[in-house]
Amino acid sequence: MIDSPYDFSSPGGWLRGNLHTHTNRSDGKQPMQEVVDRYHSLGYDFLMISDHDVLTAESDYAALDSHGMTLIPGNEVSAHGMHILHVHADNKVEPDPDRQQVIDQINASQGFAVMCHPLWNFRGREHAPLESLQALNGYIGVEVYNAGIELLDGNPEAGYRWDSLLHDGRRVWGFANDDCHDVTFEQGGMRRAGAGWNMVWSDDASAQGIVSAMQAGAFYASTGVMIDRIDVEGVTIRLQTKNASRIVALQQVGRQCAAADASELTIEFPDDATYLRFECYGPRGSKAWTQPIFRKETT
Repeated sequence: MIDSPYDFSSPGGWLRGNLHTHTNRSDGKQPMQEVVDRYHSLGYDFLMISDHDVLTAESDYAALDSHGMTLIPGNEVSAHGMHILHVHADNKVEPDPDRQQVIDQINASQGFAVMCHPLWNFRGREHAPLESLQALNGYIGVEVYNAGIELLDGNPEAGYRWDSLLHDGRRVWGFANDDCHDVTFEQGGMRRAGAGWNMVWSDDASAQGIVSAMQAGAFYASTGVMIDRIDVEGVTIRLQTKNASRIVALQQVGRQCAAADASELTIEFPDDATYLRFECYGPRGSKAWTQPIFRKETT
């Protein structure tokens, strides 16, 4: 039996959004309204402002023109350790150097925790070493792609780090975020706003509806490849995209077990796999990452 986070038998549609961006309330360059305006111009459905150790609450958003976008309260817990997104925050969690305490406080309140940019090389060291991530519990995901690291030392993609956690039996989701500090930046084909996003399947566009869908894994991460459906029937999985030119299926620990130079791929869940996820490659280096589909535990 297969345990998939995707269920297209229920009503819904794809909603595009970013959970990691900054304003001049911390180290971003623009005020909140300009940041919201920019993401609206890009056609986003939801946005979370995640200033460093500054809570952006519902009351802060109330003073803005949302242009119909869903604005999710949030904070990036940053000082004294690994950076953690507090998604759908209802209170400010202080940056305790003991990051397990931070995650526990997030889980005791509203929302969930996502570990940021694991492969950022900060002052010659990995920001979130595997051993540190393995020592923590209670976060629901990691940034498999962080666009901000395109412009810094390190690797913006953390697929292998994610696979290592999945191989350990962790059920964690992969997120793609901008980590944008300047919504006007665009140089040499690179930009900060609209570089990486999350596509959430939901029939409820409220903050709670979007957050609940993400907690359940009903989303994929993307830098430009658009996925239509991920269907499961028995042990057969069929992935359909709009614009992928190559799709690769991966199992533990990132081992490729199937590939197709096409916009869709059908595969039977391998007998020796504990999970299966897909990476989809498209035009101009764009990519998408599905969430892992697990072998259902039997008792």
